[in-house]
Amino acid sequence: MKRIFLIVLDSCGIGQMPDCEKFGDIGVNTLRSCSTSSRFSIPNLLKAGIGNIDGVDYLPKNAAPQGAYARLTEASMGKDTTIGHWEIAGVVSPEPLPTFPNGFPREVLDEFEKQTGRGVLCNKPYSGTDVIRDYGEEQLETGKWIVYTSADSVFQVAAHEEKISLEELYDACRKARKILRGKYGVGRVIARPYVGTSPENFKRTSNRHDFSLEPPAETMLDAIVNAGQDVLAVGKIFDIFAGRGTTDHVYNKSNADGMGHTADYAKQDFHGLCFVNLVDFDMQFGHRRDIDGYANALTEFDTWLGDFERTLGEDDLVLITADHGCDPAYTATTDHTREYVPLIALGKQVRPGSLGTRTSFADIAATVTELLGVPYETPGKSFAKELLK
Repeated sequence: MKRIFLIVLDSCGIGQMPDCEKFGDIGVNTLRSCSTSSRFSIPNLLKAGIGNIDGVDYLPKNAAPQGAYARLTEASMGKDTTIGHWEIAGVVSPEPLPTFPNGFPREVLDEFEKQTGRGVLCNKPYSGTDVIRDYGEEQLETGKWIVYTSADSVFQVAAHEEKISLEELYDACRKARKILRGKYGVGRVIARPYVGTSPENFKRTSNRHDFSLEPPAETMLDAIVNAGQDVLAVGKIFDIFAGRGTTDHVYNKSNADGMGHTADYAKQDFHGLCFVNLVDFDMQFGHRRDIDGYANALTEFDTWLGDFERTLGEDDLVLITADHGCDPAYTATTDHTREYVPLIALGKQVRPGSLGTRTSFADIAATVTELLGVPYETPGKSFAKELLK
């Protein structure tokens, strides 16, 4: 293969994993929930075989699927973006990243306040839209940071763009990233800017920025770049891997923006990997428990995919997967859900059919590097020989 497009539909899980109870997630299934919506229409993914994946008994099966397909099990102890993407890229995390269900300890906040010159509001697990509704006015009055977390390993900093500049917010997050190491080493520090004049119309903007912990070991991105090939990052991929292992990158303002960037990269004559994250599924619809919005986003992706497939060359491969679940119908929490994820493979050289249930997301890294002829050691098992005609 010359070019591989690896597209992560952020949070599009396909059913609870056997250990879901350990994560507080019972009966979760992101894709099944979306399939109940009248706005759900995915003919291209069904044609590829998504309904034929093990355990996907809520979608119609295709008698002659055009793609290869599998169900992927997360081997890492987590259900967050960072650990999920690290595993896709070949690094399994046997220990979860630290979370702070009671907020961050005083020693962390004291150092953050000292280095940034501003105080802190909130310091609790919170929904990102609710936190600006509840603390936004106080921030406008006091100039303090809104610091909050979630069930994930994140330190989130919200700031009104007209009260605190984006550069000051980003600089504060860089300082937090340096503070949050060792036992406080959260997966991501996230800048969450917003605008508006009152709690009724406060709204987060697209100027979000993630500051990630560096992967603890070499990823497939590092290996591909070290072999002299290209890694083109679309969306928050560059941030998730802390800027490591990419030769070019572009951020997204929306799923549509990300799909456009992917199509633009496809017009280039590169050799290697185009790694794409489409975050709206998770950020705009999963966490907000918006079933119709999530379903409509899948419909929009499916329509784009039909057009994108027609532009592919003989030596191109498309892999579509996810990094965790975020079931929009699960009301016990608004957080991610512990789920299997799908894998769909499309391309002129792909042998259609089942690749079974795989034991790790890292099978993707093993397969991608083998197909690109790049040496790389990972716990994942390659399915390259099964994949091609």
